[in-house]
Amino acid sequence: MAKFRPGTGQRSLLTVDTEEEFDWNSPLSATGHKLAHVVRLQKFQEFCEGIGVSPVYLIDWPVATSPLAQEILGDAAKSGKAEIGIQLHPWVNPPHREEVNPHNSFAGNLPPELEREKFCLLRDTIVRNFHVTPLIYRAGRYGLGPNSVAMLREEGIAIDSSVRARFDYSHAHGPNYQNAPVAPYWLDDQRQVLELPLTTVFWGMLRRQGDSLYPMLKQFPRLRGALAHMSLLERIPLTPEGVSAEEALRGIDIAIDDELPVLVLSFHSPSLVPGNTPYVRSDDDLDRMYDWWRTIYAYLDQRGIAPTTVAQIMKSVEI
Repeated sequence: MAKFRPGTGQRSLLTVDTEEEFDWNSPLSATGHKLAHVVRLQKFQEFCEGIGVSPVYLIDWPVATSPLAQEILGDAAKSGKAEIGIQLHPWVNPPHREEVNPHNSFAGNLPPELEREKFCLLRDTIVRNFHVTPLIYRAGRYGLGPNSVAMLREEGIAIDSSVRARFDYSHAHGPNYQNAPVAPYWLDDQRQVLELPLTTVFWGMLRRQGDSLYPMLKQFPRLRGALAHMSLLERIPLTPEGVSAEEALRGIDIAIDDELPVLVLSFHSPSLVPGNTPYVRSDDDLDRMYDWWRTIYAYLDQRGIAPTTVAQIMKSVEI
């Protein structure tokens, strides 16, 4: 596990998967996506500034090439009120030399030279259009692969946040993070690439057995639900998408008790417009999502968990 300098304390990091709009229930396509929600990033950024949070926008190719996104997010990054990172959705990111299919939607499954070429083109486009040097990466669909870490290290990326601890995507040709650490750790022996897993905790009387029990229940979703209902075992990711504020507050308590140094929260930017994702279908849902953030950050403040940034994490981690 990575260690942080004395006095750093526990912190929270807000990450935004800033991406195009597409039908989550349809096959992936290199074309046909939209960016109508990008205008809403202005309101969300102002909201974050109002609660004292500096979000990390992990942007992919369609957003990186959007003049409106460049204006909104570029200004926020320039003023030090937000940070820009990289998110690689290979199916919309040139060069397009692979078949668009579920296997290839995980960047780490691509041939290493193609993964790197797509990554470098996206990174260079962000540098040119947003006038920043991104230092954090998230593979779209959490798709790290066997060559990804070496690529990140050699291309100067200090932090990865692709690991969604306690989730398994192997059924969809993706990685299995079921047994991945929840606390930050080094991905390489050189300690040049720090992993910040998205925070997911187990809650309930059986939470200490969650790592072994939860995978066994994969084929029994109703039993998983029953265990959660009986306060025996519940998996709680820190996101407003599919997780109530009450559940997230319980998750925060567990993360604090487990002394996680960084609580990594996340959501998808298309959720800022109703109808783009399964989690926000109406204006009421959108209002509830903003209320979720208000509740969670008020509680984090109450518990003494201050917001942090990528820049601050890099300064506080011990090499």
